[in-house]
Amino acid sequence: MALSKFGFIVTGAQLDPTRHRQVMQSPAFEMLSVGVSSPSQALAVAQAMVADGVQLIELCGGFGPKWTAQVLEAVGHRVPVGSVSYGPESLDAMHMLFKN
Repeated sequence: MALSKFGFIVTGAQLDPTRHRQVMQSPAFEMLSVGVSSPSQALAVAQAMVADGVQLIELCGGFGPKWTAQVLEAVGHRVPVGSVSYGPESLDAMHMLFKN
């Protein structure tokens, strides 16, 4: 079975998963992206994505391995769940973006 429906979840300040969502679609492929303001909100979002036929979920790098595992558990391992990561060449720039 070919990948035809993909989900992406991003976390960011004041994102509301009921409002901050977007669909990118072609005749053969659909991507649903949803924003959440906390990693815990991703659990219900991922469950809804799987119920809607999403075959693969990717999480933004802000989730890390702990939340990636929790999302995978929340969807009962029915679909692959992965997360974006950054190599050592990007760490200094990432630090500058997220320091307080």
